[in-house]
Amino acid sequence: MATESDRWQPTDVELVNQTRAGDHSAFHELMDRHAPTLFALAVALSGHAADAEDIVQETFAGAFRGLGAFQGRATVKTWLTRILIRQTARHHRAARKRKTTLVSLTETSHSDAWRPSPQSAADARMDVTAAIKTLGPEHQEVVLLREIQGLSYEEMAEILEIPRGTVESRLFRARRELQKRLKEYLD
Repeated sequence: MATESDRWQPTDVELVNQTRAGDHSAFHELMDRHAPTLFALAVALSGHAADAEDIVQETFAGAFRGLGAFQGRATVKTWLTRILIRQTARHHRAARKRKTTLVSLTETSHSDAWRPSPQSAADARMDVTAAIKTLGPEHQEVVLLREIQGLSYEEMAEILEIPRGTVESRLFRARRELQKRLKEYLD
Protein backbone atom coordinates (compact mmCIF):
# COMPACT_ATOMS: atom_id res chain seq x y z
CA MET A 1 0.00 0.00 0.00
CA ALA A 2 1.48 3.35 -1.04
CA THR A 3 1.86 5.98 1.64
CA GLU A 4 2.03 9.74 1.36
CA SER A 5 5.84 9.62 1.66
CA ASP A 6 6.02 7.19 -1.29
CA ARG A 7 4.46 9.78 -3.58
CA TRP A 8 6.86 11.31 -6.09
CA GLN A 9 8.03 14.79 -5.19
CA PRO A 10 9.41 17.01 -7.96
CA THR A 11 12.79 18.61 -7.38
CA ASP A 12 13.13 22.35 -6.95
CA VAL A 13 14.52 22.68 -10.47
CA GLU A 14 11.59 20.71 -11.86
CA LEU A 15 9.22 23.06 -10.05
CA VAL A 16 11.04 26.06 -11.56
CA ASN A 17 10.71 24.53 -15.03
CA GLN A 18 7.03 23.72 -14.48
CA THR A 19 6.44 27.33 -13.40
CA ARG A 20 8.21 28.60 -16.51
CA ALA A 21 5.85 26.39 -18.53
CA GLY A 22 2.86 28.16 -16.93
CA ASP A 23 2.05 25.91 -13.96
CA HIS A 24 1.69 28.48 -11.17
CA SER A 25 0.83 25.77 -8.64
CA ALA A 26 4.43 24.57 -9.02
CA PHE A 27 5.65 27.97 -7.83
CA HIS A 28 3.29 27.76 -4.86
CA GLU A 29 4.82 24.40 -3.97
CA LEU A 30 8.29 25.94 -4.22
CA MET A 31 7.16 28.72 -1.90
CA ASP A 32 5.74 26.21 0.58
CA ARG A 33 9.05 24.34 0.63
CA HIS A 34 11.29 27.33 1.23
CA ALA A 35 9.14 29.89 3.05
CA PRO A 36 9.80 28.62 6.61
CA THR A 37 13.60 28.78 6.36
CA LEU A 38 13.54 32.04 4.43
CA PHE A 39 11.19 33.55 7.01
CA ALA A 40 13.44 32.47 9.89
CA LEU A 41 16.43 34.06 8.18
CA ALA A 42 14.47 37.22 7.37
CA VAL A 43 13.40 37.57 11.02
CA ALA A 44 16.98 37.10 12.13
CA LEU A 45 18.28 39.65 9.64
CA SER A 46 15.51 42.24 10.00
CA GLY A 47 14.70 41.77 13.68
CA HIS A 48 10.94 41.92 13.26
CA ALA A 49 8.40 39.33 12.09
CA ALA A 50 6.24 41.84 10.20
CA ASP A 51 9.26 43.12 8.28
CA ALA A 52 10.34 39.54 7.63
CA GLU A 53 6.95 38.76 6.08
CA ASP A 54 7.39 41.69 3.71
CA ILE A 55 10.95 40.64 2.86
CA VAL A 56 9.92 37.04 2.13
CA GLN A 57 6.99 38.23 0.03
CA GLU A 58 9.31 40.50 -1.98
CA THR A 59 11.81 37.64 -2.26
CA PHE A 60 9.24 35.37 -3.87
CA ALA A 61 7.95 38.18 -6.08
CA GLY A 62 11.52 38.83 -7.22
CA ALA A 63 12.11 35.13 -7.77
CA PHE A 64 8.96 34.84 -9.86
CA ARG A 65 9.98 37.82 -11.98
CA GLY A 66 13.49 36.39 -12.33
CA LEU A 67 12.58 32.80 -13.21
CA GLY A 68 13.78 33.32 -16.75
CA ALA A 69 17.22 34.30 -15.50
CA PHE A 70 17.63 31.24 -13.23
CA GLN A 71 20.25 29.07 -14.91
CA GLY A 72 20.57 26.28 -12.39
CA ARG A 73 24.22 26.95 -11.56
CA ALA A 74 23.18 27.42 -7.94
CA THR A 75 20.59 25.44 -6.03
CA VAL A 76 17.14 26.98 -5.84
CA LYS A 77 17.65 27.38 -2.08
CA THR A 78 20.87 29.33 -2.65
CA TRP A 79 19.24 31.43 -5.36
CA LEU A 80 16.27 32.30 -3.12
CA THR A 81 18.55 33.08 -0.18
CA ARG A 82 20.61 35.42 -2.35
CA ILE A 83 17.42 37.24 -3.37
CA LEU A 84 16.37 37.42 0.28
CA ILE A 85 19.72 38.94 1.30
CA ARG A 86 19.28 41.64 -1.36
CA GLN A 87 15.70 42.31 -0.27
CA THR A 88 16.85 42.59 3.34
CA ALA A 89 19.52 45.12 2.35
CA ARG A 90 16.85 47.16 0.53
CA HIS A 91 14.65 46.94 3.60
CA HIS A 92 17.48 48.14 5.86
CA ARG A 93 18.16 51.12 3.60
CA ALA A 94 14.47 52.04 3.64
CA ALA A 95 14.27 51.49 7.40
CA ARG A 96 17.21 53.81 8.01
CA LYS A 97 15.36 56.46 6.07
CA ARG A 98 12.29 55.90 8.25
CA LYS A 99 14.51 55.60 11.35
CA THR A 100 12.86 52.41 12.60
CA THR A 101 14.26 50.43 15.49
CA LEU A 102 15.19 46.76 15.18
CA VAL A 103 14.06 44.20 17.76
CA SER A 104 15.30 40.81 18.92
CA LEU A 105 17.29 38.76 16.39
CA THR A 106 17.06 35.55 18.32
CA GLU A 107 13.28 34.94 18.44
CA THR A 108 13.47 32.21 15.79
CA SER A 109 17.00 30.94 16.40
CA HIS A 110 17.15 27.16 16.47
CA SER A 111 20.89 26.90 17.00
CA ASP A 112 22.00 24.43 19.62
CA ALA A 113 25.57 25.71 19.48
CA TRP A 114 25.20 27.61 22.76
CA ARG A 115 22.68 27.17 25.56
CA PRO A 116 22.66 29.18 28.79
CA SER A 117 21.34 27.74 32.04
CA PRO A 118 17.53 27.90 32.28
CA GLN A 119 17.51 30.67 34.90
CA SER A 120 19.63 33.01 32.76
CA ALA A 121 18.11 32.18 29.38
CA ALA A 122 16.19 35.46 28.99
CA ASP A 123 19.20 37.59 29.95
CA ALA A 124 21.47 35.55 27.72
CA ARG A 125 19.10 35.86 24.75
CA MET A 126 19.00 39.64 25.20
CA ASP A 127 22.79 39.80 25.50
CA VAL A 128 23.33 37.65 22.40
CA THR A 129 20.85 39.80 20.47
CA ALA A 130 22.59 42.97 21.58
CA ALA A 131 26.02 41.53 20.74
CA ILE A 132 24.94 40.47 17.25
CA LYS A 133 23.40 43.90 16.62
CA THR A 134 26.73 45.56 17.37
CA LEU A 135 28.42 43.66 14.55
CA GLY A 136 28.67 45.26 11.14
CA PRO A 137 26.12 44.13 8.54
CA GLU A 138 28.56 41.84 6.72
CA HIS A 139 29.45 40.12 10.00
CA GLN A 140 25.80 39.80 11.04
CA GLU A 141 25.01 38.14 7.70
CA VAL A 142 27.69 35.47 7.97
CA VAL A 143 26.84 34.67 11.61
CA LEU A 144 23.14 34.31 10.84
CA LEU A 145 23.67 32.33 7.62
CA ARG A 146 26.08 29.92 9.33
CA GLU A 147 24.69 29.59 12.84
CA ILE A 148 20.95 29.97 12.24
CA GLN A 149 20.57 28.71 8.68
CA GLY A 150 23.40 26.15 8.90
CA LEU A 151 24.71 26.96 5.44
CA SER A 152 28.10 25.74 4.24
CA TYR A 153 30.92 28.17 3.46
CA GLU A 154 30.41 27.48 -0.24
CA GLU A 155 26.69 28.27 -0.05
CA MET A 156 27.40 31.44 1.91
CA ALA A 157 30.03 32.55 -0.62
CA GLU A 158 27.60 31.95 -3.45
CA ILE A 159 24.73 33.79 -1.74
CA LEU A 160 26.86 36.78 -0.73
CA GLU A 161 28.79 36.69 -4.01
CA ILE A 162 32.17 36.83 -2.28
CA PRO A 163 35.10 34.38 -2.16
CA ARG A 164 34.98 31.53 0.36
CA GLY A 165 38.07 32.95 2.06
CA THR A 166 36.25 36.21 2.67
CA VAL A 167 33.36 34.28 4.23
CA GLU A 168 35.77 32.44 6.52
CA SER A 169 37.55 35.65 7.46
CA ARG A 170 34.31 37.51 8.23
CA LEU A 171 32.97 34.61 10.26
CA PHE A 172 36.23 34.30 12.21
CA ARG A 173 36.21 38.02 13.04
CA ALA A 174 32.51 37.99 13.93
CA ARG A 175 32.90 35.00 16.24
CA ARG A 176 35.95 36.55 17.89
CA GLU A 177 33.98 39.77 18.51
CA LEU A 178 31.03 37.83 19.91
CA GLN A 179 33.34 35.86 22.19
CA LYS A 180 34.73 39.12 23.60
CA ARG A 181 31.27 40.57 24.12
CA LEU A 182 29.84 37.39 25.62
CA LYS A 183 32.89 36.41 27.68
CA GLU A 184 30.90 36.13 30.92
CA TYR A 185 28.75 33.36 29.40
CA LEU A 186 31.68 31.48 27.93
CA ASP A 187 33.80 31.28 31.09
